[in-house]
Amino acid sequence: MNSIVQNMTGMGGMTDQVIASDLLISAKSGIKSYAIALTESTSSEVRNVLCDQLSKAVNLHEQIFNYMKNNGYYNAYDPEQQIQMDIQNADKALSMSKF
Repeated sequence: MNSIVQNMTGMGGMTDQVIASDLLISAKSGIKSYAIALTESTSSEVRNVLCDQLSKAVNLHEQIFNYMKNNGYYNAYDPEQQIQMDIQNADKALSMSKF
């Protein structure tokens, strides 16, 4: 987001956490789509390609997850802390809507 848009919307720049969260959600969506396509395919060649892509998507998801976990953006193993982080993010989003 450039500075003009940031000033107009009152929003700060995209943070690593926002970008990583969006990428993690996209990776999860891709995994679901590959899995569905795999179960619908009747060609062994297509299934092999989809299976390879599914494996790559799962590996990408793991990398993103580890990045987020290591940087304190995603606390999957500490639900209480994750809930507090989600509440803070929701409060921040609500305060931004007042601009």
